Amino acid sequence: MREYLLVLFVAMATTFLLTGVARKVALRYGAVARVRARDVHKVPIPYFGGVSILGGLIAAFAVASSLPFLGDSLQVAHDGRAILIGGAVICAVGVIDDLYELDAITKLAGEVLAVGVMVVQGIQLYWLPLPGGVVSPSAALLAVLTAGILLVSCNAVNFVDGLDGLAAGVTAIGALAFFTYSYLLNVEQDLDRATTSTLITVALAGACLGFLPHNFFPARVFMGDSGALLIGLMLAASTISLTGQMDPNAVPYEVGGSSLLPALLPLVLPIAVLAIPALDLTLAYIRRTKAGQSPFAADKLHLHHRLMQRGHSHRRAVLLMYLWTILIAFGVVVLGLVLTWWTALIVLAIAVAAVLLTTGSPRGLRKPLAKV
Repeated sequence: MREYLLVLFVAMATTFLLTGVARKVALRYGAVARVRARDVHKVPIPYFGGVSILGGLIAAFAVASSLPFLGDSLQVAHDGRAILIGGAVICAVGVIDDLYELDAITKLAGEVLAVGVMVVQGIQLYWLPLPGGVVSPSAALLAVLTAGILLVSCNAVNFVDGLDGLAAGVTAIGALAFFTYSYLLNVEQDLDRATTSTLITVALAGACLGFLPHNFFPARVFMGDSGALLIGLMLAASTISLTGQMDPNAVPYEVGGSSLLPALLPLVLPIAVLAIPALDLTLAYIRRTKAGQSPFAADKLHLHHRLMQRGHSHRRAVLLMYLWTILIAFGVVVLGLVLTWWTALIVLAIAVAAVLLTTGSPRGLRKPLAKV
């Protein structure tokens, strides 16, 4: 655990320090988010926060490789390099988009390239935990499924990146939730605690936390597509890499028994971690296609926009999104690993509080939904 904490703080400190440099570079080259009708910010904000996040991840992996515990695992070293290469590719695609505003098809092609780089190096699903037991489809089907999960995760996080600090905070919470599950499962089942999934998630959480002081409202720098695509890819890669190192028979399956939910967590938790971004992505797709628009067309009807239109302030809307992410991600972990009446009661109480805080209109005023 001490080595993981060191990795967390290295990623956090490196990202925090590099973000100031990235901001200056973005201003020098004109990579700024200009104010549009659908935007919440009032003045142009520089991009390139994603570059500093990538720097924090690289520093964290470099330190981990020199540590006696994490550095001894050849599997972690191989997977770490593969994931960082894929991350560098997708970050480069995002930087180009931040500078030149790529069209949707070109950007998607760049995302597919980054995902392909990871899959060909072995970062993919190897088995699927289902209620009836472990299923191992063909390698080709698993590769396609892996690519789909990675692409959806990238774009889901990119969609939710609409308020200051939102994407970084939601991703940090999700990464910490998956780290908690992965580490505790390894301890409980007496498995190797040096795994790629735990290393990625703790490094990703540290990088996002190091970026937040610069990005929380009022933001001084945005992560841009270079950051949103990167952290979405890292979050999905952490869950996928777990199946490459974890023995699928390590957790016993007892259908109807207490061990079924822990066994299904590798499948359920990624969905829970990305529940808010994925819901936003799905609603946006339905809304836009129903209106005869492109699914990639921008609007001001995302979940975070709707919270502000209910009267919540910018900061409060972000904190509410944090609360829902904590409830869903950590709620699944707690109920999966420690399912008792009191843990269920705590999760239920937090859910009730989240509903009351969300549905309330603190200013006694609801603004009409804006359409673009």
